[in-house]
Amino acid sequence: MSGFERSPAFTVRDAVVEYDRVPVLRGVSLTIDAGETVAIVGANGSGKSTLLRAMLGLVNLGSGSIEVHGRPLRRFRDWARVGYVPQRLSAGGGVPATVREVVSSGQVARRRRFRLPTAADRAAVNRALASVGLTERAGDSVHELSGGQQQRVLIARALAAEPDTFVMDEPMAGVDATNQEALATTIGQLSARGATVVVVLHELGPLASLIDRAVTLDDGEIAHDGFPLSPQGDCARPGHDHVHPHADAGRSAPAVPVLEVPRRD
Repeated sequence: MSGFERSPAFTVRDAVVEYDRVPVLRGVSLTIDAGETVAIVGANGSGKSTLLRAMLGLVNLGSGSIEVHGRPLRRFRDWARVGYVPQRLSAGGGVPATVREVVSSGQVARRRRFRLPTAADRAAVNRALASVGLTERAGDSVHELSGGQQQRVLIARALAAEPDTFVMDEPMAGVDATNQEALATTIGQLSARGATVVVVLHELGPLASLIDRAVTLDDGEIAHDGFPLSPQGDCARPGHDHVHPHADAGRSAPAVPVLEVPRRD
C-alpha cells in the first residue's frame, strides 16, 4: 500500500446532522489517522451510524465539514480506496445472486467500463472468499446463507478490490458467536496489514483486543475518545453474547456501491 499519502483517513469538524429538524449529531469533531482501527460505539439512537454515513457522504451535514484522505468530502473522487460494509445485504431483484457474484461486484469501482474481469480480478475474489471462510459456498445463492454468513459476504465484497480503508456499519449486530469470531479474525488481518478500519459497534465484544481507539457517542455528542472503556451494566455480565438488533432501526442506508482500493504491501 505504499504510494499513498499519509493524510488522516477522515477528519470531521463540528458536524451537525438533523432528521426532520431533530438533532442527531451535535457538533461532532474527530480525526481518524491512516492505519488506525477505530470503533464508534454507543447505544441505539446515539448517532453512531449517522456519523459513519455522514463520513461517506450518505447523509448531508447541516453544518460542519468532513475530509476524506486529505480532501473535502464533496471533492473526494478516489472512492476505490474505501470499502464500505453496510449493516445488511440489500434485497436483490428476481434473480438470486451467488456468493461469488456478490463478492465480484465489489470490483466494479476499480474496473474500466465494459472491461471483463481478468485473472487477477478472479484471484482477488478467491482471496476475499478465503479470508472470510466462504470458499465452499461460492456457488450458493446468498439467500441460502445465514445472517452472519451474509455479513461475511459483504466484507468479502469490500475485500475483493483490496482497498486501504474499510468502513463497517454494525457488522456484529444480530450475528451468532461463530460468525462474530470469523468477522473478528478478518478485521484483525486487515488491521495487521496496515489498513484503516472504522467500525460501528453497539459494544466491542470479540473485537475488544483489536481496537486501537474507541469513540463513544451519547445523544449525538462524543462522550469518550481514547482507549476503549471496560463494558458496563448488562454488557459486563459473564456469558453476555454481544448479539444485538441493528441500530437506527427504521432508517435504511441509501443504496451505494461498495468502493474499494489496492492493498498495501
